[in-house]
Amino acid sequence: MFFCSFTLCVDMAAANYLPSEDQFLCSICLDVFTDPVSTPCGHNFCKNCITQHWNISDRCLCPMCKKVFNTRPELRVNTFISEMVAQFKQSAQQKASSSSSQQQAAKPGEVPCDVCTGTKLKALKSCLVCLASYCETHLEPHLTMSGLKRHQLIDPVENLEDRMCTKHDKPLELFCKTDQTCVCMLCHVSDHKTHDVVPLKEGYEEKKAELGKTEAEIQQMIQKRQLKIQEIKHSVSLSEKDADREIAEGAQVFTALKESVERGLNELIKMIEEKKKTTQKQAEGFIRELEQEISELKKRSTEVEQLSHSEDHLHLLQSVQSLKAPRLSKDWTEVSVCPPSLKGTVVRAVSQLEETLSEQMKKLFEAELKRVQQYAVDVTLDPDTAYPKLILSDDGKQVKYGDVKKNLPDNPERFSRCTCVLAKQSFSSGRFYFEVQVKEKTEWDLGVAKESVDRKGVIKLRPQCGYWTIWLMNGNEYKALAGPPVSLSLKSRPQKVGVFVDYEEGLVSFYDVDAAALIYSFTGCSFTEKLFPYFSPGDNDGGKNSAPLIISPVRVK
Repeated sequence: MFFCSFTLCVDMAAANYLPSEDQFLCSICLDVFTDPVSTPCGHNFCKNCITQHWNISDRCLCPMCKKVFNTRPELRVNTFISEMVAQFKQSAQQKASSSSSQQQAAKPGEVPCDVCTGTKLKALKSCLVCLASYCETHLEPHLTMSGLKRHQLIDPVENLEDRMCTKHDKPLELFCKTDQTCVCMLCHVSDHKTHDVVPLKEGYEEKKAELGKTEAEIQQMIQKRQLKIQEIKHSVSLSEKDADREIAEGAQVFTALKESVERGLNELIKMIEEKKKTTQKQAEGFIRELEQEISELKKRSTEVEQLSHSEDHLHLLQSVQSLKAPRLSKDWTEVSVCPPSLKGTVVRAVSQLEETLSEQMKKLFEAELKRVQQYAVDVTLDPDTAYPKLILSDDGKQVKYGDVKKNLPDNPERFSRCTCVLAKQSFSSGRFYFEVQVKEKTEWDLGVAKESVDRKGVIKLRPQCGYWTIWLMNGNEYKALAGPPVSLSLKSRPQKVGVFVDYEEGLVSFYDVDAAALIYSFTGCSFTEKLFPYFSPGDNDGGKNSAPLIISPVRVK
């Protein structure tokens, strides 16, 4: 009766409380007891484990407390512990079954559990010691058993066999910095004996630090490209604004021109119609007077005819005096109606329209000049490029021709035979603008030149040779040196010339600053290297061309 009550109490206690797995682990195999037996000293082991341990030992001693038994104890299965182990296994299986039902099966691309049979659950960790991946249920021993807790767990990965040395079938635990490869211990003492070999963790930390630097560099590159995107978007926005402004201004100008044309045509038609009406009115007045005189003459003609048929001598002689030809008020011999003079009317109207167009063009060029002047740059002359007879001011803003050839080093940058000089500043992108005073000069060249132009001997000023320039010769002969040269017809002599370059657009334009007029534009140019502002004051021309070229500060009107 007592035994039954005790057994019932044990069963109830077992049902309500299950010890942890560590209490049912054999200290020899580190697994849950199988046929647990107790030694006289009170420690428990799997029957097979302790039997094999004593079979290979010289003495019978307890693996836990090291107590020596002179004679091998007779071992019997501990039924109480055996029942507790059975209940623990049953509970663990139920728990595992319940946990498995809540876990998800491994999907394509996910690492499956290597222990699951049937449906493979998704692995939570991979063990680098066991070379296996485990789901939540099968990972539990690695989290609870003291022997397995020392194993290295990582996020689940496939092909764990790749972490074994294919030559020695040993774990890849080292990193050879010399060959930049992972090796095992046997590789280290054989093929990599003289190499710089470090533990895998140390190599990992170094590479991780390198990756950190690489990541920082990549982030910097990303940031630069993001800034470039913002710059490009900003450029596109500016381009759109410029385009919208040009369209608005163009529409305004062409609308004004259209209105001017229509107004000029209406005025022309009105003037011609008025002249036509004046002529018609004059002719109608003459016709009325003539018709009135004709009516009176016809009346007198009838009277004369009647009197001429009279046979009364006295009556005819008395009446003939009153029938003399009437005195008319006007001598029609010199009277005429001339067609209105319309010659030159259309020409004068078109000429007036041309003046209106010129005014509109001037306004456009003034607006355009203001826009390009926003890209003004500070330009100074480079003495290392100047022809030896040129005289440069100390501030590098003026250049003129001198009669004495200075003894200067013939460095590669210097022009040896042509009277020209380049600026110190160069440009390989964007837009730039500068102004040069050419007042009181009879000869000069201005423009831009690419860096690689030939500077020795006689040079040819044309785009094919890397020069985009205009020149003045003989005091009044202006040309754009476009190869062949293009003669320029200017309304006035420029006193100050503005030079504007749009590198990406391939545009070089020259302006008469005071007249706010475009002189010439090189379009469709292809720039691939640095561009330098180019200046040539020309020869003295007997003192007529002694004035210097002066780089002037840009003042927006």
